[in-house]
Amino acid sequence: MSHRPFTLTPASSENLPLLMTLIAEFCDIDQHPFEPTRIAQALAPLLENDHYGEVWLVQPALGYAVITWGYSLESGGREALIDEIYLRHRGEGLGSAVLKQLLTQLADRNIRCVFLETERHNTQARRFYQRLGFTEDDSIWMSYRLSAVNVNETDQ
Repeated sequence: MSHRPFTLTPASSENLPLLMTLIAEFCDIDQHPFEPTRIAQALAPLLENDHYGEVWLVQPALGYAVITWGYSLESGGREALIDEIYLRHRGEGLGSAVLKQLLTQLADRNIRCVFLETERHNTQARRFYQRLGFTEDDSIWMSYRLSAVNVNETDQ
């Protein structure tokens, strides 16, 4: 399948307006709330340096990917999380090409394992990722939103 030509480039703070537009589109499609202030604050450190992860633009203005870093004994060292990936055009092979390029770059950096999350109802996304070699884990992700108030409450 032929896909649109693209380049994968690291995003910088200069790209914030384009990123915010793309993220708003992603949130709309994925049915997540779009909270510009929260998102801009979370993007700032990622656009400043690669300490926490990286933001990649799929150019020309085709989409973006956010990769964050982790470390795990179970994974054998450094791991990455594909926090978000969004492409304006689907079903043309672009997603496979972009993901393969990202995975190659991560492997070159000694990343041992790459994780991603899909919504339970999004079977189409899971089939796509499975075709590229991702497998469903038996683990169940759980989350706890930290704030000074609720951390102190759990001590009582």
